[in-house]
Amino acid sequence: MKPARGFPDSTFATRVALAQERMETAGIEALLLTTPADVAYVTGFLTRFWESPTRPWYVVVPATGAPIAVIPEIGVPLMARTWIEDIRSWPSPDYTDDGVTRLAGTLAEVVRAGGTIGVPSGHETHLRMPLADWRMLRDRLSDRVFSDDAGILRALRMVKSDAEIDKIRWAAGLPAGTFDRMDEIAAPGVALSEVFRSFEIACLRDGADRVPYLAGGAGPDGYEDVISPATDAALAAGDVLMLDTGAVWDGYFCDYDRNYVLGTPSRRVADAHRRLIDATQAGFDAARPGATPAELFAAMDFVLTGGHGTGAGRLGHGVGLSLTEPPSILPADHTPLVPGMVLSLEPVIETVPGRIMVHEEMIVITPDGADWITAPIGHDLLRLDG
Repeated sequence: MKPARGFPDSTFATRVALAQERMETAGIEALLLTTPADVAYVTGFLTRFWESPTRPWYVVVPATGAPIAVIPEIGVPLMARTWIEDIRSWPSPDYTDDGVTRLAGTLAEVVRAGGTIGVPSGHETHLRMPLADWRMLRDRLSDRVFSDDAGILRALRMVKSDAEIDKIRWAAGLPAGTFDRMDEIAAPGVALSEVFRSFEIACLRDGADRVPYLAGGAGPDGYEDVISPATDAALAAGDVLMLDTGAVWDGYFCDYDRNYVLGTPSRRVADAHRRLIDATQAGFDAARPGATPAELFAAMDFVLTGGHGTGAGRLGHGVGLSLTEPPSILPADHTPLVPGMVLSLEPVIETVPGRIMVHEEMIVITPDGADWITAPIGHDLLRLDG
């Protein structure tokens, strides 16, 4: 069943209350949030206007009560449709004071002199405001302490509610039909750029709100990387084609891929694909409450290399309001897995020097182990015979 868009106000109130409990423990009197996913998590504010770097957007989570939005005037009508009631605005862009005075005044109201303001600062975070304004803000609040947020937003966002998982499942289901119809999109002689374009259009027609991420590659024995823009080079018989999609529905991402061969796969390619599927299954089998991403990495890496290391950095990650989120499936991540974590399993294998193949599926941690979000494929490589 298609999920309802948005969340009840009580969902956001609960999220904020949980954050405030952790803030009290950490001695933090306010959180300062500046990025799209963090702001959406506590407010429900979703807009593509984040694509414009011109204006900064701020949300302050005080020690008690609802968050306070300090935002450009252009965003007031949309923010007013969320559960946020205290909205403070200014005409932006302002080349002399683009909201710094409003933000400093707000923080001074909710944080005593000597008190601590937490800002998400760990891995996979960033500060979305001009550095000159950041320096100005700290100067104006020199009697307050700016620190990291003690990992509060990271910990809360890693564990999804049932409603969030439903949205992610729905988002993941939208490209599935497009993947099933790849024989209508890709064939020898079709440019890779046209394949990308047609795939994105099909996902939108199938109900995706947007497709901000689409990556992949093509070539004999695999592809050189999975991040290059699509070129106008034509597909050829024998090529391996991979598409990796990050379609979005109601703010939530999916992230998985599919590999195809144009014609008959070589033994090398077929064997590599089978090992990728076996590695994915090994990661799934290792996924359970109390396990760690490091253990999932070890399980997949053993299938891929016998435990010698793939050199890939990581073999998966969290997924949610961002395309990639913590935790990372790598040897250094010992975050205990708990029910509600949504992960992508993403093993990679080198087929020949300079060529790789990657496979990716999505799972969710459950009280009893794990469940598939995407429908896992079998050992046989998908073929495009047209």
